Amino acid sequence: MSNYRRLGVAGGTYFFTARLQDQQSDLLTSHIDVLRHATRLSMKRWPFAIDAAVILPNKLHMIWTLPEDDADYSKRWRLLKSGFSRNVPPPDYVPPHQQRRGEKGIWQRRFWEHHIRDADDLALHMHLIRSAPIHAGLTKKPGDWPYSSYARSAARTTAPVPSSPNPETAVRSTRRLRIVAIGNC
Repeated sequence: MSNYRRLGVAGGTYFFTARLQDQQSDLLTSHIDVLRHATRLSMKRWPFAIDAAVILPNKLHMIWTLPEDDADYSKRWRLLKSGFSRNVPPPDYVPPHQQRRGEKGIWQRRFWEHHIRDADDLALHMHLIRSAPIHAGLTKKPGDWPYSSYARSAARTTAPVPSSPNPETAVRSTRRLRIVAIGNC
């Protein structure tokens, strides 16, 4: 079994990217309710706060803050990914090596994580979440993508959030987005 070196900071804030194995798939948006349910179960079993999230058809980006005494985000991702995988149809083809390991072949085996170090870093990653649907060619404005905490947050607030990262704005935006959980995306 692989032993990855990951930075674990109890109570830390992290930016994550998790991808589907099939980059042409739209499984995450076509089964958004299953993803919401799996996320809620993971949050109930191992609490964490979702500061911001965007769900694209074949990948998702999230910013999480872990509890003060906990740094284990891997167990949360394992629960979220397995909960989702158990409740969606299997892909047409699963490679034999994944079948031998008992994998369903939906997710890429790993996820990407980044520890948020300061307000500038948070602003940059909030900007990445806000602009992800635009970069993916799914919408022209960030508020138009329905599977984004930014869209929900923007609908509730009248203050415009600039398109370029600004640490002051990011901190204020995070306070607003902390209220928004994946269930509202």
